[in-house]
Amino acid sequence: MIMNRILQVATAMIFLTGSTVSLAQPNEFCGIQNRSFQSGEKVVFKVYYNMGMIWAGAGEATFTTQLEQYNGKPVYHVKGIGKTYSSYEWFYKVYDVYESFIDTTNLMPIKFLRDVNEGGFKFKNNVTFNHQRNQAISTNGVYHIPDCVQDVLSTVYYARNIDYNKYKPGDKIPFNMFLDDQVYSLYIRYVGKEVIKTKYGTFRAIKIAPLLIEGTMFKGGEKMIVWVTDDENHIPVRIDSPILIGSIKVDLMAYQNLRHPMKSLIKKR
Repeated sequence: MIMNRILQVATAMIFLTGSTVSLAQPNEFCGIQNRSFQSGEKVVFKVYYNMGMIWAGAGEATFTTQLEQYNGKPVYHVKGIGKTYSSYEWFYKVYDVYESFIDTTNLMPIKFLRDVNEGGFKFKNNVTFNHQRNQAISTNGVYHIPDCVQDVLSTVYYARNIDYNKYKPGDKIPFNMFLDDQVYSLYIRYVGKEVIKTKYGTFRAIKIAPLLIEGTMFKGGEKMIVWVTDDENHIPVRIDSPILIGSIKVDLMAYQNLRHPMKSLIKKR
C-alpha cells in the first residue's frame, strides 16, 4: 500500500482532526480561483524506502494536469499515477491511477476515478459529485456529502491555492473529503517556513505537519512532515514519514510547464 498512500498524502492533505490548536479560516475550502497551476503541468516524485541504514528507491508518483471539457464544462483533468520500480516488485508491486475532473470556476470536484492494483489486489471506484443535491454517486451507491467536499486529488490542487501567509504556526485549515465512500472531516496544520535540502536541490519551503489517518502502512498522529515550495506554485518538494515497518521519503525529482517561475529554488543539486 506504499504508493497508494503516497498518492493520497503526496501533498500532505490526508489528516485527522483532534488537536487543541485553534481552527483558522473554516470556509477556506468553499470555492476559490486557481492561481497556482495550469494545463500541461507535470510533476514527478521519487519514493524512497528505508528499513535500517539504507534508503532504496522504491517507486515514483507522477501528477499531470490538462484543460478539458466534461459535460460541456471546462475542467482540469488531473491524474496521479503511482508505481513501484521493477527492481522493487519482488517485495510489493503497485500500479495505482487516480483521476479527478475539477471545475475551473471554483476548484470543486465533478468526477473522481480510482483504479488500483496493489500486490494483486485490484479495486476500482467511479464517483460523480452532485454538489447542488449534496450527493456523491459512486460505483457502490449514493452517499450524502456536506457542502464543499473534495476528493483526494482535488484536495491537493485546491490546497495549492491557499494563501499560507495569512496563517500563524499551529493554525489548522479544515475541510471535508470523500474517499472510499466515506466523508472524512480533516484539516491541514500550518507549521511555518524553513529552508530544506532535497535530492533535487535547496528550497525555501512552507512546512506542514499532518495528522495521519491510521492504516495498513501509516501510524496515526503527527508523524509526517511535508515541505511545499514557498512561491506561487506550492509544489511539495519533500515528504518524510515513518511507517509501520521502516520509513519513507518522497522527493520532487522533475517538473515542467509550471504556471509560475520556481522562485523558491535556492540552489539546484
